[in-house]
Amino acid sequence: MSEPITWMPDGTPYSSRFGDRYHSEFGGLDQARQVFLGGCDLPVAWADAAQWRILETGFGFGLNFLVTWAAWKADPRRPRILHFVSVEAYPVSREDLLAFLPADEELRPLGEQLAEQWWGLLPGVHRLSFDNGQVLLTLYIGDAGTMLRKQQMTADSVYLDGFSPQLNPEMWDEDAMKNIARHCRRGTQLATWCVAGHVRQALKAQGFEVKKRAGVPPKRHNLHAAYNPAWEPRHRPDGLPAPVGQAGRCLVLGAGLAGAAAAASLARRGWEVTVLDAAAEPAAGASGLPAGLFCPHISPDDSVLSRLSRSGVRTTLQNLQQLSQAQKLHPAQDWAHGGVLEHDLNEPSHLPRSWLQPGSETSPWGLHWSAPALPAQLAAAKLPADSHAVWHEQAGWVRPAQLVRALLQAPGIHWQGHARASRLVRDEVRNIWQVLDAQGQTQAQAPMLVLALGPDTKPLLQASGLAAGEWELQAIRGQVSVAEHDAGTLAAMPPFPVNGHGNLVPDFPSANQVGAHQWIMGSTFERDVTELPPTAADQQAAHASNGEKLGALLPGCRQALSSFFDADQRPATWARLRCAAYDRLPLAGPAGQSAADLPGLWVLTGLGSRGLTLSMLCGELLAARLHGEPLPLDARLAQALGTQRLWSRAQQQPR
Repeated sequence: MSEPITWMPDGTPYSSRFGDRYHSEFGGLDQARQVFLGGCDLPVAWADAAQWRILETGFGFGLNFLVTWAAWKADPRRPRILHFVSVEAYPVSREDLLAFLPADEELRPLGEQLAEQWWGLLPGVHRLSFDNGQVLLTLYIGDAGTMLRKQQMTADSVYLDGFSPQLNPEMWDEDAMKNIARHCRRGTQLATWCVAGHVRQALKAQGFEVKKRAGVPPKRHNLHAAYNPAWEPRHRPDGLPAPVGQAGRCLVLGAGLAGAAAAASLARRGWEVTVLDAAAEPAAGASGLPAGLFCPHISPDDSVLSRLSRSGVRTTLQNLQQLSQAQKLHPAQDWAHGGVLEHDLNEPSHLPRSWLQPGSETSPWGLHWSAPALPAQLAAAKLPADSHAVWHEQAGWVRPAQLVRALLQAPGIHWQGHARASRLVRDEVRNIWQVLDAQGQTQAQAPMLVLALGPDTKPLLQASGLAAGEWELQAIRGQVSVAEHDAGTLAAMPPFPVNGHGNLVPDFPSANQVGAHQWIMGSTFERDVTELPPTAADQQAAHASNGEKLGALLPGCRQALSSFFDADQRPATWARLRCAAYDRLPLAGPAGQSAADLPGLWVLTGLGSRGLTLSMLCGELLAARLHGEPLPLDARLAQALGTQRLWSRAQQQPR
């Protein structure tokens, strides 16, 4: 639920919940610049760092973030990646955020960019991305104590903020300081305007060296603290390799969505990445799909997949928008963010009830994502007015091959085709991985290697003599029905994509003919079937299956396309192989069972049919774990995507 805001006569916002005003704009800017930024010795402390990680308690209207972002932009010695992580139990509405934008000509444009991404802030973790992914704002939406216990991050600076201890004591008590300390490294600096004695004592008890500094008038003092405990700090082990100190050279095997996403995330952090693929062009496998959807999943209990899909959709949208701003993608030609209707006669989906209850903590944020379809949307899809359907506002279609090519254009990425990997060898003396061809010749080598080969991942591990028994990956052949539009088919289509058991992208530019448009319907799920191309009989069966799915999605559209689906001679399907893990969730993490196994070898695979929704998120997760960054999603959701679950499952299997 949004924080209820009223406005004081002087134009400053007032929190009805806590009975206190937010800072005035003038005082707030001084406080942000002097108390927090300067109090943590920034920007001096971050000079020439690869990354800098700031933890803040209480986001409010985001002034501390905007001031820090502006300082980063102005600093020639700024870190390559700035992470700003903020805990906020009650986010303000987008309307109130816009109403209190700073008048400062440097900060106001940044505030407008923040407001553009200020939607869908359900309880949990949300990653907002700015400046081409080099400024990353991670919002922990929820109670500070709970969120800081659950999430994993290490901070280089801490902004200790929030309403006063008298009005919001839980943000300032001993447990709160303990939660802060567990996210600090030795040397982490902390700054706050609060100099209350019990706060100083609580910080000292957790290993901080505390000093008073001159305050911002009318306050006499502010507080500065440095984490330097007399004991050796103990952090919860995560079983991952130690974070890399700096970026270097990396190989990525596979030039589909998974490989391109991993390469782009690593290149953004300064890696020199060579992407190798057996094909002559990128996106030659399943990522060559003519068009597909990115779309959130919904469930009454808001399941792991539902929450993962929302994080994935947000990350995908950020990438699409940034690539479009760089003119590497073209909206309406390569992708569109116009919403998707979900409808399935056989298995209708339901929203969480709390999203529909005014005043709940998930309303209206949940409805920013998905809401009951409006009568006009049902009518546009030629569905009866009483149809059960859901409208996904934050969804759309993409031509995946164009997205892959755009990602691979990033500085620091080098493409190498006609490079089929037959075996991997590790040179223990030089600490590098070598990729060998069928003749045993080295094609490329680097200290780090990411496998993003889909169904070919496990066979390559086996051919290389590396442990692969735990890798439960399944090949799934998919066939879609795709055809050029004529006047009749275009009139039969809804003006937006439709998802359910299968999906329809009704109108997108043809890759075969300039000016022509196509529609696509699918896909089949043929598990453990790897034959390509499919036989004529298999293709006819696939068309029948896709037609049946269309009948459940859009009965009227299926009837209008009967000449296509029921004809004796139909065009060939488009078919490729996908790859799924045993639990139908992607795998993103180190390939070894422990931190010491297979050093430098990582994997991103198992995207299944959700590559457009989850690949960008998985690429960011892999890079974050490699560098010891704050994670781009909830820690439990990240665990659900980790490779470590393979080894845990293997240990549980009967021998």
